[in-house]
Amino acid sequence: FRSDTVGYRWSRIVQRNPWPAALLGLGILVVLTIPVFSLRLGFSDEGNYPTDTSTRRAYDLLASGFGPGFNGPLLVVAELGDKADVAGEVTATLSSQDGVAGVVPIAPPGSPLAMWQIFPTTSPQDAATENLVHRLRDDVLDPIEQARGVDLPLTGIVASNIDFAGYIARRLPIFFGAVLALSFLLLMAVFRSLLVPLKAVVMNLLSIGAAYGVVVAIFQWGWAKELVGIGEGGPIEAWAPMMMFAIVFGLSMDYEVFLLSRMREEFDRSGDNARAVADGLATTARVISAAAAIMVFVFGSFILEADRPIKLFGVGLATAVFLDATVVRMILVPATMELLGDRNWWIPAWLDRLLPRIDVEGKHHVHTIKIGRAHV
Repeated sequence: FRSDTVGYRWSRIVQRNPWPAALLGLGILVVLTIPVFSLRLGFSDEGNYPTDTSTRRAYDLLASGFGPGFNGPLLVVAELGDKADVAGEVTATLSSQDGVAGVVPIAPPGSPLAMWQIFPTTSPQDAATENLVHRLRDDVLDPIEQARGVDLPLTGIVASNIDFAGYIARRLPIFFGAVLALSFLLLMAVFRSLLVPLKAVVMNLLSIGAAYGVVVAIFQWGWAKELVGIGEGGPIEAWAPMMMFAIVFGLSMDYEVFLLSRMREEFDRSGDNARAVADGLATTARVISAAAAIMVFVFGSFILEADRPIKLFGVGLATAVFLDATVVRMILVPATMELLGDRNWWIPAWLDRLLPRIDVEGKHHVHTIKIGRAHV
């Protein structure tokens, strides 16, 4: 019984003041999560580089000379065939739209295709450009397609990035829901409890949400951007939330199983929930802290890279691991386990019979060898 360790003494402090500790930990995570509500997925460009780089200076020169939309033109491609008169209508209609700085018709020699290059009045990563793409497709080009019987797809790098970001955004809830549901079922089978897996899923979700909030504040809002070496704020890379969630959730669940396994083992032995929580934290605190410190330094080193997406990924992962190992494991877990008491390990009998038996520690076979009068 490790009553002399820092982890044990800290656990007892939290257990003597469970409500203030729980509210403090929850408050930290909720405040850090608030920026997530303004999350905008997309892709950064050269405009997000620091102002002292040649890449950013070239970007700014093009934007000041030809307009911000020159750095990300849109493209409409059509095969008109015998409906060549549609070309003039498309050019005139596109040119008259708000948010369009100019339209350049392109007729490749000897090709049946007609193309139009559209220069928005806003930069490629501006939210107004995304709105323009949707408006041109739905309200401008679609009526012409319906009336004249031609296909006028709007494409280009900027439009493709917008489409990909929208595709990812629509599927993120499905991805999150599937991972959370499967994790809940697995933890319920392992620990034979309803509240422990539910609490674990909610806490891990909060720590990841807080990491997302820090990423949004720095890379989208531009707070403390000089500290990580980026230029202007911009949208969050569309792939980043999904990748961060998968990696961080796996790491945090690893900590969770490691910590709760020790608590469950002590509870099964003593039947004392408070003692199980303190002993579990005392036994695992050093290992969790050391592993978290290594990962925080490794992920934090990504900030030294020049590319903004790599910096963003590193900041998000380092923040999530740090919050998970400190606020969640050291404050919220002992506080909530103390508040719930023996209810932590309750599960309906009928559900206990239905769930498969999973022994995370493995089966231990003890062999007794008789040596004289002694048994080994």
